[in-house]
Amino acid sequence: ANLKQILKASHRAKDVVSQILAFSRQTEKTDRPLKIGPIVKEGLKLLRASIPTTIEVRQNIGEESGAVMIDASQVHQVIMNLCTNAAQAMQESGGVLEVKLDELDVCRKDGVLAKGLSPGSYVRVTVDDTGHGIPPDQKDRIFDPYFTTKEKGVGTGLGLSVVHGIVKSHDGNVFVYSRPG
Repeated sequence: ANLKQILKASHRAKDVVSQILAFSRQTEKTDRPLKIGPIVKEGLKLLRASIPTTIEVRQNIGEESGAVMIDASQVHQVIMNLCTNAAQAMQESGGVLEVKLDELDVCRKDGVLAKGLSPGSYVRVTVDDTGHGIPPDQKDRIFDPYFTTKEKGVGTGLGLSVVHGIVKSHDGNVFVYSRPG
């Protein structure tokens, strides 16, 4: 049991270092055209093993989604950070975590969707959960480095900041819709 805890802590430390390096852009990345569907599916398989069985994981991965110029490890990191965050929001009561992957064409008339995006084709990853929601006074801070609402030792406050950094560095954007309850 002690060795399992040491191993778990070691993996957590490795993840924190990876996030810090990614956040500070010190890691070497090799972007290439990549269909991200298989990576998303792989990430969900890994996630399934580490979250409570009271959380149902659903996936709707469009097989025909286009390629993105990105490093596979960054896709994996985005999916794991978003889904882990969602799962933690449902830790106590359970719920549904759904991940969707589809294509999105953005044109000037799209208004809110086009905010921060240039017109063109995008691959959209949507992560929905039935967790407790984000209070309005915290919603504007969730991408700030080291901001966390979790108790000490549960989160680093880097996960969503890293997600935001990776997505923005690939000319994408992150949209958040949430309400308490």
